[in-house]
Amino acid sequence: MNFIEELQWRQLFKDCSDSEGLLERLKNPITLYCGFDPTADSLHIGHLQQLLLLKRFAQQGHHPIALLGGATGMIGDPRPTSERALVSLDVIASNVKALEKQMKSILGSSNISFVNNYDWFKDVSVLTFLRDYGKHFNVNYMISKDVVASRLDTGISFTEFTYTILQATDWLHLYEHHQCEMQVGGSDQWGNLTSGIELIRKVKGFEAKVFGLTQPLITKADGSKFGKSEGQNIWLDASKTHPYVFFQYFINVSDDDVINFLKRLSFESVETIKAIENEHRLAPHLRVAQKHLAYELTRIVFGEEALTQAIKLSDVYFNQTFETLSQIELEAVFEDALKINAKGSISLIDALVSSQLAFSNRLARELIQSGAVSVNGVKVDDIAYVCEHVDAYHKAYTIIKKGKKNYVLIDFT
Repeated sequence: MNFIEELQWRQLFKDCSDSEGLLERLKNPITLYCGFDPTADSLHIGHLQQLLLLKRFAQQGHHPIALLGGATGMIGDPRPTSERALVSLDVIASNVKALEKQMKSILGSSNISFVNNYDWFKDVSVLTFLRDYGKHFNVNYMISKDVVASRLDTGISFTEFTYTILQATDWLHLYEHHQCEMQVGGSDQWGNLTSGIELIRKVKGFEAKVFGLTQPLITKADGSKFGKSEGQNIWLDASKTHPYVFFQYFINVSDDDVINFLKRLSFESVETIKAIENEHRLAPHLRVAQKHLAYELTRIVFGEEALTQAIKLSDVYFNQTFETLSQIELEAVFEDALKINAKGSISLIDALVSSQLAFSNRLARELIQSGAVSVNGVKVDDIAYVCEHVDAYHKAYTIIKKGKKNYVLIDFT
């Protein structure tokens, strides 16, 4: 299959302004771009599909540009629900530097360029913006965009309303200065992509041929948002999300989702992914597909050393050898566990009830006496047992386990 057919198979091809024209154009190298607004100092795994898509194009000999929105990030792409909070220029500038460093680390030596749209917007006056760009946009056309239309009843500021003009101007600038003929983005960006196409045609003439291509947003089979764990983003920064937590997120991906995620995020060949899918279908309990996904993405995002550590922590969790972990590793392994705070000491019965591993003192006693409770890997059957901070791992944490999978972490810090 050709590259476009592979993108379609991987579910990375949704809307295209000219599918046949793009197929023909991709027979030779093309310059394309995708934008990333620096709303935080790290990307999260919701950005992975677009980030890795640039790398796919680079591997095919094309010339991707990662655009960092130092200017557009000050405005914010309109959300369907409410106005975004404005972020200061200093914070945006700091975030841009952090994201560029992160993206270069993940993408490696790929033939990908990085630009910051603040560099060409910072000297544009209001009058220049309105005369040179704003005059090309029809208000009726702008309010027909899905996101804008969804905000008309609740209200949208003029600031956010003009975002689509800014993004279109980005593409015009890249077309004029970098011969950029293509923009890619998530399906929620289709309106902004078509605005860019229209602006380029109006300014440069209809002979200017450019292409917009979107990809379906990744969601889980149950409709919930991809990239969330216990309501928290899974970041691509080891200081925000420990590599072990990142690794475990993909290890625990559902059977309904894992092949879809492999297609979209893995760089393995179509044939290899089909083989993994067959193996997974025959023995889903072995989680072959999940392991492959977790290994590959942890290596891409954090590197080989971090992957080795994540595998080590997974083995420790499986074998219950928590005494081998550093305090930071212990915190990572039990990041999502139930936690209770204690000063100096707490009785085992109180700890079980406080954490709701038992709903009464009587049930707590029965659990202990039946041998269903362990403390730091050792079964305890003494109902008078007291958890002391001096016995805790690193004098900081004690791990209580009920049954096979229920944990609570006592925090003595």
